[in-house]
Amino acid sequence: MILLLDIGNTHTHVGLAARGGLRRQTDVPTRGWLGGKSHGVLRRFLGDARPRGAALCSVVPEATALARQWIRQRLRVDVLELTSNNVTGVGVRYARPETIGPDRLANAVAARALFGVPVIVVDFGTAVTLDVVDRRGNYVGGVIAPGLSAMTDYLHEKTALLPPIRIREVRRYLGRSTEEAMLVGAVQGYRGLIRELIGGLRRELKVSQIPVVATGGYARLMARRVEEITAVRPNLTLEGLRLFWESRVGWGAEATPSGEPADV
Repeated sequence: MILLLDIGNTHTHVGLAARGGLRRQTDVPTRGWLGGKSHGVLRRFLGDARPRGAALCSVVPEATALARQWIRQRLRVDVLELTSNNVTGVGVRYARPETIGPDRLANAVAARALFGVPVIVVDFGTAVTLDVVDRRGNYVGGVIAPGLSAMTDYLHEKTALLPPIRIREVRRYLGRSTEEAMLVGAVQGYRGLIRELIGGLRRELKVSQIPVVATGGYARLMARRVEEITAVRPNLTLEGLRLFWESRVGWGAEATPSGEPADV
């Protein structure tokens, strides 16, 4: 078994994987790393499992350091961190590779392996991101927009009368209450945004059809009525981390502190 951690701005997605696939998954609040509250959840999640190593990607440097420390002290294994410098499974053609979110690279690795190229990934997280792997297997860029919760939370925080809402399905386009009107803007509006962006990416890539893989917390909700989305993989980032581990270390070696395979 290996431990996988996708440390995002809101949640840390945690998985246990064995050869060939993810075995189980849970989420913990990323802020829990800062006060140690995540540790108990992780101990319960691991149970009797004894991971031979760990792989992570992170967009929260402070939490990364704390996660590394906990893994080394508690599990006594080293951590292999995915970055633009060591990613395998996709090439990178980007002006400043170090500025790419490592979770986006993990998504690209998994999408290429599972669906071929070219391919688009739509990640419905704190931000909504679209990422493209071209026909040559290179990560070439994408789109970043505010996430659904970020938008509705902002409206609540910056206005006197708009309430907090829970994102969920809404069938109509004419909101008949303030809450429903906000839901229409968030859910139906974002579906329109995603359709338009996928259409634009198709045109730039000069393809009429392309696999579009949705992941992230709102992937299933948003994909229900966006025909351009061809697959939903909620754990795509963790799958990318697993594939990254397998390509760099494999199941016949442990990770050394440098992140290179050890001699066996």
